[in-house]
Amino acid sequence: MRTNQDRIVMQSVQGNISHPRSGRLPYRLDREGRGHNLPGTGGITYNVRVGDPAMGWAGDHIEPAVSLKITNDNKQYENYGLGLLACIGNQARVVSGDAEGAEGVVTGLHGGINHVLVDFAPEDMEKMKVGDSILVKARGQGLKLEDYPEVRVFNIEPELLLQLGIEESSQQKELRVPVAAVVPGHLMGSGIGASSAALGDYDITTGDKAELEKHNLTDLRLGDLVYLEDCDNTYGREYISGAGSIGVVAHSDCIIMGHGPGVTTIMTSKKDIIQPEITREANLANYLEIN
Repeated sequence: MRTNQDRIVMQSVQGNISHPRSGRLPYRLDREGRGHNLPGTGGITYNVRVGDPAMGWAGDHIEPAVSLKITNDNKQYENYGLGLLACIGNQARVVSGDAEGAEGVVTGLHGGINHVLVDFAPEDMEKMKVGDSILVKARGQGLKLEDYPEVRVFNIEPELLLQLGIEESSQQKELRVPVAAVVPGHLMGSGIGASSAALGDYDITTGDKAELEKHNLTDLRLGDLVYLEDCDNTYGREYISGAGSIGVVAHSDCIIMGHGPGVTTIMTSKKDIIQPEITREANLANYLEIN
Protein backbone atom coordinates (compact mmCIF):
# COMPACT_ATOMS: atom_id res chain seq x y z
CA MET A 1 0.00 0.00 0.00
CA ARG A 2 1.69 3.17 -1.20
CA THR A 3 1.62 6.23 1.05
CA ASN A 4 3.35 9.60 1.26
CA GLN A 5 4.98 8.50 4.52
CA ASP A 6 8.39 9.89 3.54
CA ARG A 7 6.91 13.43 3.38
CA ILE A 8 5.02 13.44 6.67
CA VAL A 9 6.29 16.10 9.10
CA MET A 10 7.24 15.19 12.68
CA GLN A 11 6.93 17.90 15.35
CA SER A 12 7.16 18.02 19.13
CA VAL A 13 3.98 18.76 21.05
CA GLN A 14 3.77 18.80 24.81
CA GLY A 15 1.18 18.80 27.56
CA ASN A 16 0.66 17.93 31.20
CA ILE A 17 -1.08 15.11 33.01
CA SER A 18 -4.50 16.60 33.66
CA HIS A 19 -6.40 16.52 36.94
CA PRO A 20 -9.83 14.83 37.08
CA ARG A 21 -12.57 17.46 37.18
CA SER A 22 -15.99 17.86 38.78
CA GLY A 23 -18.67 20.49 38.93
CA ARG A 24 -19.75 22.18 42.16
CA LEU A 25 -22.70 19.78 42.15
CA PRO A 26 -20.79 16.55 41.47
CA TYR A 27 -23.61 14.47 39.96
CA ARG A 28 -23.59 12.81 36.56
CA LEU A 29 -27.16 12.22 35.39
CA ASP A 30 -27.85 8.90 33.70
CA ARG A 31 -30.41 8.16 30.99
CA GLU A 32 -33.16 7.85 33.61
CA GLY A 33 -32.34 11.17 35.29
CA ARG A 34 -30.65 9.59 38.30
CA GLY A 35 -27.59 11.26 39.80
CA HIS A 36 -24.31 9.39 40.28
CA ASN A 37 -20.96 10.30 41.86
CA LEU A 38 -18.43 8.59 39.63
CA PRO A 39 -14.85 8.86 38.36
CA GLY A 40 -14.62 10.44 34.91
CA THR A 41 -12.03 11.93 32.59
CA GLY A 42 -8.48 12.97 33.42
CA GLY A 43 -5.66 11.96 35.69
CA ILE A 44 -3.72 8.72 35.82
CA THR A 45 -6.02 5.72 35.62
CA TYR A 46 -3.96 2.89 37.03
CA ASN A 47 -6.26 -0.06 36.44
CA VAL A 48 -7.79 0.70 33.03
CA ARG A 49 -5.63 0.36 29.92
CA VAL A 50 -5.91 -0.43 26.22
CA GLY A 51 -7.10 -4.00 25.77
CA ASP A 52 -9.43 -3.82 28.78
CA PRO A 53 -13.25 -3.84 28.40
CA ALA A 54 -14.89 -0.63 27.21
CA MET A 55 -18.08 -1.50 29.08
CA GLY A 56 -18.99 -2.17 32.69
CA TRP A 57 -16.73 0.19 34.64
CA ALA A 58 -18.11 2.07 37.65
CA GLY A 59 -17.27 5.32 35.91
CA ASP A 60 -18.19 7.61 33.03
CA HIS A 61 -16.02 8.41 29.97
CA ILE A 62 -13.07 6.65 31.63
CA GLU A 63 -9.81 7.30 29.77
CA PRO A 64 -7.21 4.50 29.85
CA ALA A 65 -3.80 5.12 31.48
CA VAL A 66 -2.68 8.78 31.24
CA SER A 67 -4.73 11.82 30.14
CA LEU A 68 -2.75 14.69 28.67
CA LYS A 69 -3.59 18.31 27.86
CA ILE A 70 -2.24 21.84 28.19
CA THR A 71 -3.71 22.86 31.51
CA ASN A 72 -3.31 26.64 31.18
CA ASP A 73 -6.77 27.97 30.27
CA ASN A 74 -5.15 30.87 28.40
CA LYS A 75 -3.59 28.43 25.92
CA GLN A 76 -6.67 26.85 24.38
CA TYR A 77 -5.30 27.17 20.84
CA GLU A 78 -2.09 25.45 21.85
CA ASN A 79 -4.22 22.68 23.33
CA TYR A 80 -6.10 22.35 20.04
CA GLY A 81 -2.69 22.03 18.37
CA LEU A 82 -1.75 19.26 20.77
CA GLY A 83 -5.02 17.43 20.06
CA LEU A 84 -4.75 17.91 16.30
CA LEU A 85 -1.12 16.90 15.81
CA ALA A 86 -0.77 14.03 18.28
CA CYS A 87 -1.73 10.79 16.50
CA ILE A 88 -2.41 7.23 17.61
CA GLY A 89 0.87 5.32 17.66
CA ASN A 90 3.07 8.37 18.26
CA GLN A 91 5.94 7.96 20.71
CA ALA A 92 5.57 9.87 24.00
CA ARG A 93 8.18 10.61 26.67
CA VAL A 94 7.90 12.01 30.19
CA VAL A 95 10.08 15.12 30.44
CA SER A 96 9.57 16.17 34.08
CA GLY A 97 9.06 14.59 37.49
CA ASP A 98 10.12 11.27 39.01
CA ALA A 99 9.17 9.32 35.86
CA GLU A 100 11.29 11.50 33.57
CA GLY A 101 12.56 9.48 30.62
CA ALA A 102 9.71 6.92 30.67
CA GLU A 103 8.37 6.17 27.21
CA GLY A 104 4.79 5.55 26.16
CA VAL A 105 2.51 5.67 23.13
CA VAL A 106 -0.58 7.67 22.13
CA THR A 107 -3.69 5.47 22.04
CA GLY A 108 -6.55 7.88 21.38
CA LEU A 109 -8.01 11.38 21.35
CA HIS A 110 -11.01 12.55 23.38
CA GLY A 111 -13.00 15.53 22.13
CA GLY A 112 -14.94 17.94 24.32
CA ILE A 113 -12.46 17.57 27.17
CA ASN A 114 -9.68 17.73 24.53
CA HIS A 115 -7.42 15.09 26.02
CA VAL A 116 -4.66 13.09 24.36
CA LEU A 117 -4.57 9.57 25.82
CA VAL A 118 -1.19 7.94 26.37
CA ASP A 119 -0.31 4.44 27.57
CA PHE A 120 2.67 3.79 29.84
CA ALA A 121 3.93 0.74 31.69
CA PRO A 122 2.34 0.36 35.16
CA GLU A 123 5.68 0.80 36.94
CA ASP A 124 6.17 4.14 35.17
CA MET A 125 2.65 5.35 36.01
CA GLU A 126 3.38 4.69 39.69
CA LYS A 127 6.12 7.35 39.52
CA MET A 128 4.00 9.98 37.76
CA LYS A 129 1.96 12.79 39.26
CA VAL A 130 -0.64 15.22 37.99
CA GLY A 131 1.07 18.09 36.18
CA ASP A 132 4.07 16.13 34.90
CA SER A 133 5.00 17.16 31.36
CA ILE A 134 4.89 14.69 28.49
CA LEU A 135 6.36 15.31 25.04
CA VAL A 136 4.88 13.62 21.99
CA LYS A 137 6.72 13.21 18.70
CA ALA A 138 3.66 14.09 16.63
CA ARG A 139 3.47 12.55 13.18
CA GLY A 140 0.60 11.44 10.99
CA GLN A 141 -1.59 14.33 9.88
CA GLY A 142 -1.36 14.78 6.11
CA LEU A 143 -0.94 11.05 5.49
CA LYS A 144 -2.35 9.89 2.14
CA LEU A 145 -2.96 6.59 0.37
CA GLU A 146 -1.46 7.26 -3.04
CA ASP A 147 -3.72 4.84 -4.95
CA TYR A 148 -6.94 5.68 -3.10
CA PRO A 149 -7.65 9.41 -3.38
CA GLU A 150 -11.25 8.84 -2.20
CA VAL A 151 -9.99 7.60 1.18
CA ARG A 152 -8.88 10.10 3.82
CA VAL A 153 -6.49 9.08 6.58
CA PHE A 154 -5.77 10.99 9.80
CA ASN A 155 -4.94 10.62 13.50
CA ILE A 156 -2.57 7.66 13.02
CA GLU A 157 1.19 7.18 12.92
CA PRO A 158 2.16 6.12 9.35
CA GLU A 159 4.11 3.08 10.50
CA LEU A 160 1.21 1.88 12.65
CA LEU A 161 -1.17 2.18 9.69
CA LEU A 162 1.01 -0.24 7.74
CA GLN A 163 0.95 -2.72 10.66
CA LEU A 164 -2.84 -3.07 10.70
CA GLY A 165 -2.94 -5.82 8.08
CA ILE A 166 -4.91 -3.82 5.50
CA GLU A 167 -5.22 -5.74 2.23
CA GLU A 168 -5.79 -4.29 -1.22
CA SER A 169 -8.08 -6.01 -3.71
CA SER A 170 -6.47 -7.16 -6.95
CA GLN A 171 -8.33 -4.41 -8.82
CA GLN A 172 -7.23 -1.80 -6.23
CA LYS A 173 -10.83 -0.73 -5.74
CA GLU A 174 -11.29 -1.95 -2.17
CA LEU A 175 -9.37 -1.98 1.08
CA ARG A 176 -10.03 -4.85 3.49
CA VAL A 177 -9.38 -3.66 7.02
CA PRO A 178 -9.30 -5.94 10.12
CA VAL A 179 -11.76 -4.73 12.76
CA ALA A 180 -13.13 -6.15 15.99
CA ALA A 181 -16.73 -5.06 15.28
CA VAL A 182 -19.05 -3.30 12.85
CA VAL A 183 -21.07 -0.39 14.27
CA PRO A 184 -24.23 0.64 12.36
CA GLY A 185 -24.44 4.34 11.66
CA HIS A 186 -27.66 4.83 13.60
CA LEU A 187 -25.83 4.06 16.84
CA MET A 188 -23.37 6.94 16.50
CA GLY A 189 -24.13 9.86 18.79
CA SER A 190 -22.26 12.62 20.60
CA GLY A 191 -19.80 14.32 18.25
CA ILE A 192 -21.90 14.08 15.07
CA GLY A 193 -21.84 17.41 13.25
CA ALA A 194 -18.31 18.34 14.33
CA SER A 195 -16.47 20.36 11.70
CA SER A 196 -13.47 17.99 11.66
CA ALA A 197 -12.76 14.35 12.51
CA ALA A 198 -9.05 15.17 12.93
CA LEU A 199 -9.77 16.32 16.50
CA GLY A 200 -11.20 14.15 19.24
CA ASP A 201 -13.75 11.37 18.85
CA TYR A 202 -17.45 10.58 18.69
CA ASP A 203 -19.51 8.11 20.66
CA ILE A 204 -21.26 4.81 20.09
CA THR A 205 -24.56 5.28 21.95
CA THR A 206 -25.35 2.45 24.37
CA GLY A 207 -28.88 3.15 25.55
CA ASP A 208 -30.41 0.38 23.39
CA LYS A 209 -29.02 -2.83 24.88
CA ALA A 210 -30.83 -5.04 22.36
CA GLU A 211 -29.11 -3.26 19.47
CA LEU A 212 -25.73 -3.64 21.15
CA GLU A 213 -26.27 -7.37 21.51
CA LYS A 214 -27.60 -7.70 17.97
CA HIS A 215 -24.40 -6.18 16.57
CA ASN A 216 -22.00 -7.91 19.00
CA LEU A 217 -20.93 -4.66 20.66
CA THR A 218 -21.29 -5.63 24.32
CA ASP A 219 -17.73 -6.99 24.43
CA LEU A 220 -15.97 -3.96 22.92
CA ARG A 221 -12.51 -3.29 24.32
CA LEU A 222 -10.52 -0.10 24.64
CA GLY A 223 -8.21 0.02 21.64
CA ASP A 224 -10.49 -2.05 19.37
CA LEU A 225 -10.55 -1.08 15.71
CA VAL A 226 -14.16 -0.74 14.57
CA TYR A 227 -15.91 -0.13 11.26
CA LEU A 228 -18.52 2.66 11.33
CA GLU A 229 -21.13 1.73 8.74
CA ASP A 230 -22.68 4.53 6.63
CA CYS A 231 -20.53 7.09 8.48
CA ASP A 232 -18.63 9.78 6.59
CA ASN A 233 -15.84 11.57 8.48
CA THR A 234 -14.25 13.34 5.51
CA TYR A 235 -14.79 16.96 6.62
CA GLY A 236 -16.75 16.33 9.80
CA ARG A 237 -19.09 13.60 10.99
CA GLU A 238 -22.43 12.61 9.50
CA TYR A 239 -24.52 9.74 8.15
CA ILE A 240 -24.18 8.98 4.42
CA SER A 241 -25.50 5.70 3.03
CA GLY A 242 -22.64 3.65 1.58
CA ALA A 243 -19.89 5.61 3.33
CA GLY A 244 -17.59 3.92 5.80
CA SER A 245 -15.03 4.83 8.45
CA ILE A 246 -12.46 3.02 10.59
CA GLY A 247 -11.82 4.17 14.15
CA VAL A 248 -10.25 3.16 17.44
CA VAL A 249 -12.22 2.88 20.71
CA ALA A 250 -10.55 5.55 22.85
CA HIS A 251 -12.56 5.82 26.09
CA SER A 252 -15.09 3.78 28.05
CA ASP A 253 -18.87 3.62 28.03
CA CYS A 254 -20.91 6.45 29.58
CA ILE A 255 -24.15 6.77 31.51
CA ILE A 256 -25.22 9.98 29.75
CA MET A 257 -27.91 10.06 27.04
CA GLY A 258 -26.39 10.02 23.54
CA HIS A 259 -22.96 8.93 24.75
CA GLY A 260 -20.94 5.72 24.95
CA PRO A 261 -17.49 4.39 24.03
CA GLY A 262 -15.65 7.11 22.06
CA VAL A 263 -14.18 6.37 18.64
CA THR A 264 -11.20 8.26 17.23
CA THR A 265 -11.40 8.06 13.43
CA ILE A 266 -8.33 7.01 11.43
CA MET A 267 -9.77 6.36 7.95
CA THR A 268 -12.91 7.33 6.03
CA SER A 269 -14.47 7.32 2.57
CA LYS A 270 -17.73 8.59 1.12
CA LYS A 271 -17.66 5.66 -1.32
CA ASP A 272 -18.00 1.96 -0.54
CA ILE A 273 -14.25 1.28 -0.65
CA ILE A 274 -13.40 0.26 2.92
CA GLN A 275 -14.47 -3.31 3.69
CA PRO A 276 -14.35 -4.67 7.28
CA GLU A 277 -12.85 -8.06 8.10
CA ILE A 278 -13.93 -9.19 11.57
CA THR A 279 -11.21 -10.45 13.92
CA ARG A 280 -10.79 -10.22 17.68
CA GLU A 281 -7.10 -9.52 17.14
CA ALA A 282 -7.82 -6.01 15.79
CA ASN A 283 -6.84 -4.13 18.94
CA LEU A 284 -4.05 -1.62 19.62
CA ALA A 285 -2.77 -3.79 22.45
CA ASN A 286 -1.67 -6.34 19.84
CA TYR A 287 -0.20 -3.87 17.35
CA LEU A 288 1.61 -1.78 19.97
CA GLU A 289 2.52 -4.70 22.26
CA ILE A 290 0.70 -3.22 25.27
CA ASN A 291 0.33 -5.66 28.15
